[in-house]
Formats: sequence, structure tokens, C-alpha cells
Amino acid sequence: MKCSSPFQPTRRRFLNLLFRSVFCSALALSITTASLRAQPVENWRVATPDELKSIIPARAPVISERIETEFRTASGITDGNGHFIAGVVMITAGYSAEGKYSHYFLVQAPLRVGSIDLAPGDYVFGWTRSQDALKVNFYQAATGKAVGQVDAERSSTVTRVESFRIWPPRGAGGEPHSVIQIGRFSFPYSLGR
Repeated sequence: MKCSSPFQPTRRRFLNLLFRSVFCSALALSITTASLRAQPVENWRVATPDELKSIIPARAPVISERIETEFRTASGITDGNGHFIAGVVMITAGYSAEGKYSHYFLVQAPLRVGSIDLAPGDYVFGWTRSQDALKVNFYQAATGKAVGQVDAERSSTVTRVESFRIWPPRGAGGEPHSVIQIGRFSFPYSLGR
């Protein structure tokens, strides 16, 4: 006669525990994703220099190289809960990135630039000048794989020329922009897509 103990594992108990574990993991992931998507733009603000120093690398990892960054050009925004969208100009002279990439771009929340959806991760971008716009090409920093292109147009609302700046989303702190600025040019972005 077989004795069955409540502590003895059975196939049914194992499958039940496995199902519960998978279900709870999926629920936690969907709650985290929903909280990022539902993040109101009012929570996003300009990142402080100390916050930027904590996330911007002195040498950006680009494919197999570590390219020096120019911290004085760093700009970013944060939701105040550890999520940043930030970038910095890279000093590419002498690297294979010269002429292809000019900026390191860190994304820690879903972001849409132009028609490109950027998942959280590290990116680099470079630009070429056209008639009265810039063609900005985004790449994955780790692989150099092209992600997409966006047009940066001469901005009438930008009054100060800066090498790089991320303006907080519309509605945040009364700022009038939801743009990323390169010199006199800018392109729109939106959070949480």
C-alpha cells in the first residue's frame, strides 16, 4: 500500500506551482510596464548635474570601443524614480565611430522619437545636414545596428543654440517643448509608448 503525504510532490502540484509562478511573473511585468506607460509627463523634469554624473559614462561603450564623452554637453530628464532619458556628445576623433556617431543616448523608459520606438537601452546617433534640416540616424550602442532615422528641423521656438539638450515633456514645469535639440535643430519625442 502506497502512503501519500501532503508534502510529497506530485505532477499536479508541480504544474499548479509552475502555473502560479508564471502567472505572478507575467502580472508583475505587466504592472511595471503599465506604470511606466502611465507615467504622467508632469513627473518628468530636467536632471540635475549630479544625477547626470551618476548615469553618463566618462567613456561610452560603443560596439568594441569606449569613446570619451564631453560631460559639459550632457543633458537629460528624469521622472524622479530612477528613470532617465539622457545623452552627451562623444569625442570620436581617432575612433571608428568618427563621422558616423556623434552622441551617446541613454534611454531608461520607453521613448518615441519621430516614428522610431526606442526600448530602454543604450543608443548612439549621428547626423548629416540636408537643405534646412538634419537627418539623425539612431543605432544600438552595443552592436552598431541601425534603428531608424528622424528629421531634425530648424526650430523657431529654440532661442539658444546648444550642442545637445533634452527639453522636459510638455506640461512639465511649464516648459514649452517636448523636443531634443541639436544646435539650432530639434525633433519631437514622446514618453511611454
